[in-house]
Amino acid sequence: MANTPKANRQRKLLAPLATMSLTVLFSQSAAAQTLEEVIVTAQKRTESLQDTPISLAVLGSDELEKLSIGDINDIGINIPNFLTTPHPNSATTPRIFIRGVGNFDDQITQDPSVAVYIDGGYVGRNQGMGMELADIERIEVLRGPQGILYGRNATGGAVNFITVIPELGTWDFSQEFTVGRRDQFRSRTMVNIPVTDALAVRGYYLDTRRDGFIKNRGLGEDNYGDEDRNAARLDMLWRASSALDIRYSYDRSRIEDAPDYQAPTILAEPSSRPSASQAGGQLIKPNDVTTSGHQITVNWVLSDTLTLRSITSYRDLDSYVFQDYLSGTGRPNTPFNIDATVEQDQFSQEFHLLGDALDSRIAYTLGLYYFTEDGEGETFNNLPGFGISLFTGADIDNEAIAAFGQLTYTPVALNQRLHITGGLRWSEDQREAEIIRNTRLLATGTVLSPTAQSGRGDKDFTNVSPSVVVSYDVSDDASVYAKIAEGYKTGGFNMRASTIAFFERGFDEETLVSYELGLKAQWWQNRVRSNLAIFQANYDDIQINTQTDINDPSKSDILNAGEAEIQGVELDVTAALTSDLTLGLNYGYLNARYNTIKDGIGRDVTHNFEFINAPQHSVRANLNYTVAHTAIGTLSAYINYAWVDDYFITTSTINGDYLIEAHGLTDARLTLADIPGLPTGSLRVALWGKNLSDKEYAYINSPLFGGATVWGEPRTYGIDVIYEF
Repeated sequence: MANTPKANRQRKLLAPLATMSLTVLFSQSAAAQTLEEVIVTAQKRTESLQDTPISLAVLGSDELEKLSIGDINDIGINIPNFLTTPHPNSATTPRIFIRGVGNFDDQITQDPSVAVYIDGGYVGRNQGMGMELADIERIEVLRGPQGILYGRNATGGAVNFITVIPELGTWDFSQEFTVGRRDQFRSRTMVNIPVTDALAVRGYYLDTRRDGFIKNRGLGEDNYGDEDRNAARLDMLWRASSALDIRYSYDRSRIEDAPDYQAPTILAEPSSRPSASQAGGQLIKPNDVTTSGHQITVNWVLSDTLTLRSITSYRDLDSYVFQDYLSGTGRPNTPFNIDATVEQDQFSQEFHLLGDALDSRIAYTLGLYYFTEDGEGETFNNLPGFGISLFTGADIDNEAIAAFGQLTYTPVALNQRLHITGGLRWSEDQREAEIIRNTRLLATGTVLSPTAQSGRGDKDFTNVSPSVVVSYDVSDDASVYAKIAEGYKTGGFNMRASTIAFFERGFDEETLVSYELGLKAQWWQNRVRSNLAIFQANYDDIQINTQTDINDPSKSDILNAGEAEIQGVELDVTAALTSDLTLGLNYGYLNARYNTIKDGIGRDVTHNFEFINAPQHSVRANLNYTVAHTAIGTLSAYINYAWVDDYFITTSTINGDYLIEAHGLTDARLTLADIPGLPTGSLRVALWGKNLSDKEYAYINSPLFGGATVWGEPRTYGIDVIYEF
C-alpha cells in the first residue's frame, strides 16, 4: 500500500480490526453461547429485532453503560450512517443526521428532519436536547423516513429513548459514583418502590460535573466547556386491572454548561488543539437550559386480539445560551458573541388501536395524532466593538393533526413465510410565525428605529405518505425484505431571510422516497447475527439555504431548490465467538449528491453545495471479553473503536471546502463484577477510558468570522463504582 494520507488513514482504520481478528483466532477452542434476543418496539409492538423489516440500530442498557452514553450527543459516531454534533451557536443543541439527512440550522421556525421521542412522546425542539436522559433501558435509531407509526413525519429517521418501566412487587435500588479526569464527578441514584401489589414508583436523580479542557484567560467561567448538569425522573405504574395499565412519568433536566471555545483558524492550526484561549477581556457566561415533561401512557387490553393505547404528553423548554466567537482571540476591536433565549411548550395526544385477526395472519395498527406548540425566541448578535446589537425575535404557533394505519397480512400459502405490509398516513400542519428585527445600542438597549423590520407568516400543509413492505422468511433464522417508504417534512419560515417579504413567503415541505432491500439472519446456531440494508433515496424540494440577494452575501433564503439522490449500505454483525467473547462489527456507506440546486434568481448553483454530515464510510468494532472468574469477582474487558470518514460541515462551498477530517476514537472499559462479601445486593467497579489515543479531532470547522474550529474531547479516564440490590 502506498504511503499516502489516504493509505495511512486506511491502515489506522484496519489496525484495530486486525487485532480483533487475531484475538478471535486464538479463542476458537472455547465453547460458544447463543446471542440473546433483542426486543424492540419500533413498530409500536413488542417484537424481536430480527422480525422487524427496517434498518434499525439498538443500544441496550449494558452497551450504554460501557460507552458512557447519557444524552444524544454522546452517541456521536458510534452508529454508522448516524451522526450527532453540537450546533456552532449552542453546545446544548445537537444537530442530528441519519443517512445524510438532518437540520443544518436551529431556528424555532423550522421542524427537525430527524424526530426524537421519549417513550413514544415527540420532542419538538432540538434546543436543549443535549440533556441528560435518566434511567434509559435502550435507544432505538430508525434509519430512513418515518411517520406511518410515529407522531410526526420525518425525512431522515427517528430516535426513540425507551426508559425503564417501574417494576411491581419489587424493591430495587442502585447507586453509581463516577470520578474522572478534569475533576469529573457523577452521582446517579435510582429507587423502585412497590407501594402496593398494583402500584410501583420509580425515582431517579443524576448530578454530573466536569471541567472543560480549554482554560478561559478572560472573565467569567474558568474553562470553556465546563459541564454542570442534573436530571431527575419520577415514574409511576398502576395496574388498575389485569387488562389496564396506567403509567405516569415526569422528567426534568437542567444544563448549565459553559460554551465551547471556537478556536479561530487564523490563530491556531486546525490540527492543533489549544489548551487555553488567548488573553482578553471576554466575559464567558454559562448556558442555562431547562427541559421538563409530563407523560401519561395508558394500555387497555379490550380483548385477546385488540388493545387501545393512549399517549398524552406535555413538554416545556426554557433555554438561554451564550456563545463567544471572537473576544479574547487576539483580534483587536472585533469581539462578537450571541445571547439567545427560547421558551417553548408543546402538547400532544396520540391514540393507537392494535389488533390481530384471522388467527394472527392479519396484524394492524390504527392511529390518530394531535400536536400543538407555542414558542418565542430572541437572539442578540452583540458587536461590542461597534457598540451595537443586532436583534431578532420570533414567535411561533403551530398545530398538526394526523391519521395513520398499517396492516400486515400473512397468507396461508408458502407456509405462512410471506408477509405483506401496507401503511398510509395523512397529515395536516398549520404554521404561524411572527418576526421582528432591529438594531440596538448595547449601552442603553435603545432601538435604532430606522432599521426596525417586522412581518408575519401563515402557511398550511397537507400530505399523504404511503409505505409498502414485502418480507419473506427464507428459513426460521433468516428473512429478506423490500421496502418503499415516503417521508415528509413540513415547511416553515426563515428568521435570516434577506427581506421581510421572503420571511412571510416562507418555504414549502420537502419529501424523500426511500427504496430499501434488507437481509436479517442468525447463523451458526444463533451465535452470529447479521443484518444488511441497501437503500436509495430520492430527495425532492429540499429546503436549501441559498443567496438570493447577490449584493448582500450575509443574508440567505431557504428555498425548495434542491433535488438529490442518496445511496447507501448498512451492515450490523454480532457474533458470540465463545462463551466469553463477543464481537460486534458495524459498517455504513453513503453516497449523497445533489442533482440540482437553483438559487433565488434561477441560477444553477449545484456545484457550490455539498451534503453535510454525510461521511462516505463509517465503521464501528467492539469486543466484549470475560477475562476470568476469580475469588474477588468476574473480570471483563470491553474495547470499542469507531471511525468516520471525511465529511463536509458547511453546505455551501463558495468560501472553501470546510471538512472534518477522518478520525477514529478508541474507548475501553475494565470491569470487576460480582464482588463477594456483601450482605445483600451486588457491587461492580470499572476503570474506563475514552479517546485513549488522545486523537485531536474537530466537530466544527466553519468559515464563520474568518474560520472557527471546535475540538472534540481529549483523552478522558475515570472509575465507576456501582451498587445494586
